[in-house]
Amino acid sequence: MAEKKVPVKLDGTDFTKIFISIFVIVITLVLLVLYKRRKSSRQGILLTGLCDSGKTLIFSQLIHNKHIQSHTSIKENIANYVNSFNKLLRIVDIPGHERLRDKFFDQYKDSTKGIVYVVDSLTLPHDIRDAAEYLYNILVDPVIQRNCPNLLILCNKQDQTFSKGASAIKSIFEKELNTLRITKSNQLESVDHKAKRIAMLGDPDEDFDFAALPLKVDIAESYAFHKNGSVDIEGLKKWLDRQI
Repeated sequence: MAEKKVPVKLDGTDFTKIFISIFVIVITLVLLVLYKRRKSSRQGILLTGLCDSGKTLIFSQLIHNKHIQSHTSIKENIANYVNSFNKLLRIVDIPGHERLRDKFFDQYKDSTKGIVYVVDSLTLPHDIRDAAEYLYNILVDPVIQRNCPNLLILCNKQDQTFSKGASAIKSIFEKELNTLRITKSNQLESVDHKAKRIAMLGDPDEDFDFAALPLKVDIAESYAFHKNGSVDIEGLKKWLDRQI
């Protein structure tokens, strides 16, 4: 004799649990879609750095494959660049003048996928305070902290005889940023403890290290124009190929 199946009855509590489970799944899927859409909308690559670091010349070589007589920019330069994987990236050359750069950086930072911080490898030892403070301000920016775009420190003007190499520039920056973050965090200690933690940029009990940052940091060398007509921005192009 076949066993008679007894229908399962669901009470109000069971229906509530099922509804909550479905609701959580739907919300999770919606948030995931919104996150992916927002991430895919960030296709900008910002060229930043101090004045005379060579950003505009690098922009010209990258976009137009030619040398131009550059001067201090008073507005941004924008163009599309297609990397080796046919990925379209919008390159934005931010003016390096201290009175202009924050305005343009704020305008484009939310849509940036990556940041190229261009350094004059010849004059950096003399400009390290300004260069490190500008980089520090980028790293502690709330939008950058939230979105964590990739960062390339591009050591430009490597054709110059006394230019510092990438390894030396990395060490110089880490040492200066270590001092700078301590100074900044002490200034914020009595004001905002959360801001102080952000200002420390990494483990406060360890010396500053780019590897400890939440965003990925790479370092490459370049020169955008040599007197013999040669150019080397291959390190930048390879980095842009990885921004997919």
